[in-house]
Amino acid sequence: MADYDLIIIGSGPAGMTAAIYGARANLSVLMLDRLAPGGKVINTSEIQNYTGMGTVDGADLAIRMFQHTQELNVEFDYRTVLEVRENGGEKLVICEEENRTYRAKTVILCTGTTPRLLGAAGEERFTGNGISWCAVCDGAGCRDKDVVVIGGGNSAVEEAVYLAGFARSVTLVVRSRLSADPIACDKLLAFENVKLYAGHDVLEFCGENHLEGVLLRSKETGEEFRVSCRQVFEYIGQIPATQCFSGLDVLNERGYVKVNERMETSVPGVFGAGDCITKNLRQVITACADGAIAAQNAARYVQNLN
Repeated sequence: MADYDLIIIGSGPAGMTAAIYGARANLSVLMLDRLAPGGKVINTSEIQNYTGMGTVDGADLAIRMFQHTQELNVEFDYRTVLEVRENGGEKLVICEEENRTYRAKTVILCTGTTPRLLGAAGEERFTGNGISWCAVCDGAGCRDKDVVVIGGGNSAVEEAVYLAGFARSVTLVVRSRLSADPIACDKLLAFENVKLYAGHDVLEFCGENHLEGVLLRSKETGEEFRVSCRQVFEYIGQIPATQCFSGLDVLNERGYVKVNERMETSVPGVFGAGDCITKNLRQVITACADGAIAAQNAARYVQNLN
């Protein structure tokens, strides 16, 4: 007999929304995550496009979401999921801690993504010691210092806006052009302490005992030059955190979970939601929508089993 009707792997906006909808459908729900609930949202300084909230701190929004799950008595546990198996219709969720295995009638995969690395010289050496992927986490030490942000999407631009409020200078480096929302770009470029290098490659992270600068090369002219800084923040894309699902045969060639419009995978009773699935727009609001759809169809699946 299954331990739970529904196990949700991941506790970002998709996972927590799925938990809320699952609990409201009278399912027994377990939400698993190796980290604190909230996913990447918890490290986002400001969210300005979540309907009805105006401008909200990401950590505050994550706390509200988690509190909502707890009001519905959703069970949560800190676990590192190693593998999910199909076992005669029952789903086995195998965890690292104590080699614990949970059984469920349905599973929703909501593990999100991890930051993509640039691969430039010196990156490994200065990781965690000058190179970061979270301005909220590490930006406080950048007051009155020169920083570089790499990337041209919404995450890069929004975090650069946050840093520009207290850093001495913010240099934004983009391989081609800015792709973030025009309003966010306008807000960033209005800061007098912000400089944009579009069409530039990062060749090397430079320094002796600590990060001292970034070596850039212009794609147009081939000119190489160094920008001085004490901290770099990289926002150049994401990699799906789906390695533990490789045995299910539900991933595409890039590692994302393949789902249909009902958030169903090719394995009956296994659903996907959030940033780890195949989709065009990865935002908090679309992750929540995915979670709601997945949980609703998971509930129907359980009802049909019963």
